[in-house]
Amino acid sequence: MPSPLSGLRIIEIGTAITAPLAGMMLADMGADVVKVEPPGGDQFRGGHGDQYGATFIAYNRGKRSIILDLAQRSDRATLHRLIEGADVLLDNFRPGVLQRLNLDPDELRRNYPRLIHCSITGFGASGPYRARPAFDAVGQALSGFASLFVDPADPQPAGPTISDNVTGMYACYAVLSAVIERGRTGRGSRLEVNMLEATMAFIPDAFTNYTRANNLWGPQSRVARSECHVFRCADDVMISIQLSTLDKFWKGLIEALDLPECGRDPRFASHVLRTEHYKALQAILAARFLTRPREHWVAALAARDVPFAPVLTIADVLTNEQVQALGSVATLVHPTQGPVTAVVCPVLVDGARPVAEPLPPPTAGEHTAEILAALAADPPKRG
Repeated sequence: MPSPLSGLRIIEIGTAITAPLAGMMLADMGADVVKVEPPGGDQFRGGHGDQYGATFIAYNRGKRSIILDLAQRSDRATLHRLIEGADVLLDNFRPGVLQRLNLDPDELRRNYPRLIHCSITGFGASGPYRARPAFDAVGQALSGFASLFVDPADPQPAGPTISDNVTGMYACYAVLSAVIERGRTGRGSRLEVNMLEATMAFIPDAFTNYTRANNLWGPQSRVARSECHVFRCADDVMISIQLSTLDKFWKGLIEALDLPECGRDPRFASHVLRTEHYKALQAILAARFLTRPREHWVAALAARDVPFAPVLTIADVLTNEQVQALGSVATLVHPTQGPVTAVVCPVLVDGARPVAEPLPPPTAGEHTAEILAALAADPPKRG
């Protein structure tokens, strides 16, 4: 059975995370994604000291790789032949770079009217920041996202990439929307996605709480409103709970913890009051969780249908029974680089993953000869 995007051809030019993640998500749905890399390969490959580094391979499964030197006229001509036969061009260059590569967006649109061109930038094509470099921490800071996590008294960046990832996801969403539109009109489109707006769009509740309710959020505003907590247990591991607004979860929690006095405390008599007295309640609950090991609390909370989860390390997640039951992790075997562990596409189509056996992330230029031979044998006609 063909995958949802079987037959869709994507040319990806770019580096780091935003465009590669969008390309990988499209490949996960069955698109044929050709990753165009410069001589020596994408500079993001070498972040771990070799050319098949862990962060690079995390964002590049399911693709074929071709090496092209876009400073050379002949290789630029090859790129244009690839674009001519493609449905989508995906890049994440700063404004102005495409023109220097002989890929002016207006000319692309004239020459390839069915082409969907998705261009990802840090700050968009206009405004005073348009030419600045942008990475994940920059996007988090400027969008307000970082202010929801960083403690001003001890400012430390923490956690995984967020702005990069959500920008790639919005780019994928834009491409899929444009593919549907082209099916109706026969015309391609020029799509622009920037990291600043994508990260802002990812946290709409923070903005509406400020503009509608004059509530300027900080790191614990959302968690207090949602009654989220993380506690350390007696065996020095952590557990997380979220009660949200349903009173039955609050009642289940105080039963599980055998804290009837909290149920009688007027400070905690409603969701709104528990939000107002979040710190006081947190201190009481924290002391209680420290009295027993995590497995005791897991059993007690599960028995009363309280929303909870143990806080797992990345290593723990790989062996978790629910993750294993879902088949969320697969091993892809590269012919020269060996096994690659991948968190697979989280979408099922008619009960199965869209692509049964994804390609492992490519080595630099791994498919150059194959792609060039196909061009010579079957010149593209789509443009």
